[in-house]
Amino acid sequence: MEQITAHSILRSGHWLKADSRVILGYDTRFLRRKRLQAEDGSSFLVDLGETTSLDHGDAFQLSDGRLIVVIAAQEPVVQIRGDLPRLAWHIGNRHTPCQIAGDHLVIRRDHVLEKMLTGLGAALTLAEAPFRPEGGAYGHGRTMGHDHGPDFGHGHSHGDGHFHFHD
Repeated sequence: MEQITAHSILRSGHWLKADSRVILGYDTRFLRRKRLQAEDGSSFLVDLGETTSLDHGDAFQLSDGRLIVVIAAQEPVVQIRGDLPRLAWHIGNRHTPCQIAGDHLVIRRDHVLEKMLTGLGAALTLAEAPFRPEGGAYGHGRTMGHDHGPDFGHGHSHGDGHFHFHD
């Protein structure tokens, strides 16, 4: 029996009709190679050329021609209301993925961040909802810690009084 594989992704809005769907949380929507099972019971191997961040509505193009749409799973999140620019700055300063809406922010549940945000005057609402944070500043993808990429130099100290610059 031939193994069904997915070697490519069709982004949301670039396909018309899916044959089935797979429900994935935020962490599991970041993958390169993994076996998945669609709601219709069929399984397939995702084998992408590089690790890819999938969005709600993207679709796996399977080797047998079928399309399997990605659905963002319900997850424990916190809706944040208050002084949004200030609160967003503090969330971003901690390199935390954040979903931005017109009147609130959304992060995944984190008791340390929740305590910090409450201390900053935020009103928090606990919820179960799909988590779809803002992507990276330079196009599709995720913000991944403090790495600026190979072409962005920065300096740092080693704690021994010496400072140097990486380019």
